[in-house]
Amino acid sequence: MKKHFVAAAAIALASLSAQAADIVDTAVAAGNFKTLVTALKAAGLVDTLKGPGPFTVFAPTDEAFAKIPKVDLDKLLANKTKLKSVLTYHVVSGKVMSTDIKPGKVKSVEGSQLTIGTTGGVMVDKSKVVAADVVADNGVIHAIDTVLMPK
Repeated sequence: MKKHFVAAAAIALASLSAQAADIVDTAVAAGNFKTLVTALKAAGLVDTLKGPGPFTVFAPTDEAFAKIPKVDLDKLLANKTKLKSVLTYHVVSGKVMSTDIKPGKVKSVEGSQLTIGTTGGVMVDKSKVVAADVVADNGVIHAIDTVLMPK
């Protein structure tokens, strides 16, 4: 009986690791990044964030996107070039866990610098990290409360 349980547990663990999810699938499964996933599709970035990475994504939640007036969000979603710039501004190369975050400047995939602060919690530009270390098989997501705009 004990051998059978150990074998069943090993099979269950193997199937869990086989179901590891990339950044996009992890965001979909989290349930609070629906607008972000819609934006990634509109910008043509889904395949990129399903790629090998690793990536660190400061991912605006649906509540963060809700702070943008609907007319402005609709304009952004319709402008693929600007949308791609805004979304890649939220991505940093490499897998940076919350314990590795240091204050200072870090270059985004978009090319501009993000300002990271760690006083009173982690801040990215003027956005607060509200959930850290959502691990994906090709990186990590840190949920933020405001959509970041490159300068």
